[in-house]
Amino acid sequence: MRFGVVRFPGSNCERDCLEVVARLLGLEVHLLDYRETTDLKSTIDCLIIPGGFSYGDYLRAGAVAKAAPIMDSIKKFASQDGLIIGICNGFQILTEAGLLPGVLLNNSSGRFQCQDVKLKIVNNDTPFTNLYQNQEIVTMPIAHAMGNYTVAEKELESLKANKQIIFEYTEDVNGSISQIAGVSNKNKNVIGLMPHPERCCEKELGGVDGLKLFQSILRVGVTL
Repeated sequence: MRFGVVRFPGSNCERDCLEVVARLLGLEVHLLDYRETTDLKSTIDCLIIPGGFSYGDYLRAGAVAKAAPIMDSIKKFASQDGLIIGICNGFQILTEAGLLPGVLLNNSSGRFQCQDVKLKIVNNDTPFTNLYQNQEIVTMPIAHAMGNYTVAEKELESLKANKQIIFEYTEDVNGSISQIAGVSNKNKNVIGLMPHPERCCEKELGGVDGLKLFQSILRVGVTL
C-alpha cells in the first residue's frame, strides 16, 4: 500500500507521519509538495494531511491552504474513493475545503491546549478504525488553539444518522459540540480528527493507541 504526506508552508508534523508509515509499518510513502498537481490516484492509495500551522494560520486555520494547487488533486482523489486522513491542521484544511462537514473554531478555553486526552471510538466500521473496538477508550495527545468543532444542529443530526461521528472526547476538552473529536464524510473514505495519532505509536513516546489507526488503513489496503 502506498501513502502520501502533503507538506504545506508551516506544516510541522509531516516527519512524524513519514516515520510511522515508513519505519513502523515498512510501507512506501511519498512526501508531496503543496504545489503539485499530479494525479494522486496513480501514485498513492492513502493521503495524510498532517498537523502544523499551514500558511501561519493567517485568516483562520486552513483557510489559505484550501486554495493551494494540490487541493484540486486532493478533491479528485477523494471523489475516486481515495483514502484521506487529516490530522489537526489537516482536519481544519479538509473542513475549509468542503471535504468534511463543520468548522473548527477557537477553543472555548481561549488558549492553546497541549495535553493527553481520552477519546471514545464511536464508529469502528471505517477504513481508519476497524482494528479498534466500538466504544473503546483510547488516549491521544492534542495540540491546538482552534479545535472547537462546530456544526448547525440540523447538520449534527445528519452526522449522527449517517454515523459520521468517528471520535468523541470523553469530556469537554475545547467546547466541541457533542464533544466531537473527529468526523468522516458520508462515504467514510475521508476522515479528520484533532488529536494526533502519529504522536502515540510507540511506547517510548508514551503510548501506542494511535498505531491501530494506521494499521487499520493497512488492513483495508491488503484487501484492495
